[in-house]
Amino acid sequence: MIDEEWAIIEPLIPLAKPGGRPRTQDMRKTVDAIFYLNRAGCQWRMMPHDYPAWYSVYGYCRKWQKSGTWQKINDALRIQVRERAGREAEPSAAILDSQSVKTTEVAGPRGYDAGKKINGRKRHILVDTMGLLLIVVVHVASIQDRDGAKLLFSRIAQCFPRLKLIWADGGYAGKLVDWVKTACGWILEIVKRPDDVKGFVVLPRRWVVERTFGWQGRCRRMSKDYEGLPECSESMIYISMTRVMLKRLARSQCSLS
Repeated sequence: MIDEEWAIIEPLIPLAKPGGRPRTQDMRKTVDAIFYLNRAGCQWRMMPHDYPAWYSVYGYCRKWQKSGTWQKINDALRIQVRERAGREAEPSAAILDSQSVKTTEVAGPRGYDAGKKINGRKRHILVDTMGLLLIVVVHVASIQDRDGAKLLFSRIAQCFPRLKLIWADGGYAGKLVDWVKTACGWILEIVKRPDDVKGFVVLPRRWVVERTFGWQGRCRRMSKDYEGLPECSESMIYISMTRVMLKRLARSQCSLS
């Protein structure tokens, strides 16, 4: 991270607990090491020696995952990016989609997606109209999109009071539309592909969430699901989006100065 990026994220890093031995770990190098692992896709034990010991970095990453710190950092940075772009802090519209990815030999829950013919897990994400992550839920790939969407919506039913409209593809059509209206009070609008069009075509609104998947694809840790637990996979997605927003905020701050 450059100095401007560290100045943005430093206030969001949890402070050391009072009492006991004082914290000696360099938090900037620790966060840098987590970003490096996420981008390079290497194993924890293969982290370069320029960073703190891998087990210390892993310990902080895992502790922040359990406490929900990565999601809180993502939420705080998303609000800053939206406000700097002249938008309201909370979105009124969002886009929903999923991505099935293979897992490795690491133990953990997994399932078979018969549609994509992938044995692994499914990443369900909800993004705003800027492509910024609102929430992610990782579950076994055998769960259908409509059921996975219910898992996601159940986590955020009371989190975004301004949210009114959600766009999604044809995989979410059917009873889910009425369920979302009844359970959450939102409108789920299905954006379908034109029947008379062949080949690639940019569909309204849906390209936004596909671009977000593209941003995550820059991180080699996202090429497969290497994590043992779905919760750890969710944290890696929050980490990759945190890096995207940090760069954007620091770039705009440098241009203003």
